[in-house]
Amino acid sequence: MVKFKATIQKYGEQGEKTGWTFVEIPEKLAQELFPGNKKSFRIKGKLDDLAISAQALIPVGGGVFILPLKAALRKQLGKRKGETLLLNITRDANPDPVPMPEDFAACLEDEPDALANFKKLPKSHQHYYIRWINSAKTEPTRVKRMAQAIVALSKGRHYGEMIRELKKDEG
Repeated sequence: MVKFKATIQKYGEQGEKTGWTFVEIPEKLAQELFPGNKKSFRIKGKLDDLAISAQALIPVGGGVFILPLKAALRKQLGKRKGETLLLNITRDANPDPVPMPEDFAACLEDEPDALANFKKLPKSHQHYYIRWINSAKTEPTRVKRMAQAIVALSKGRHYGEMIRELKKDEG
């Protein structure tokens, strides 16, 4: 378990990470969490008093990692850029998988091309689809998202391509 304080930061212009809010995990602490590792890995523990699990640490160079803080997580913490966060974390060697919703699994079974393309995706990319579907606030939105996902997967699209296509169609 590694315990330390970090200041919440936000990238300005930083390629694909532009606008990300994060805390930095110095090389020494990252090596305590996962010795010899230079690739992204998952952590669990507490941010202040908030329990977390299966959160990704992302390498940014020189042995330094960042822990991205998505808006929902920042809202739960009640913290913003420039504020201090107490981290009490350890490596999550067995992060909880994102469970496949039964209704989405049934839809995929009905569409063999979509299912085949879904299975080709890395687990993390499969989880993007599942989380997007599960985040729908109403049943009609959930059904619409499942249909959109099936169409995109049938065309061999990954999640990002589908989202860009949907935004382009809206505009």
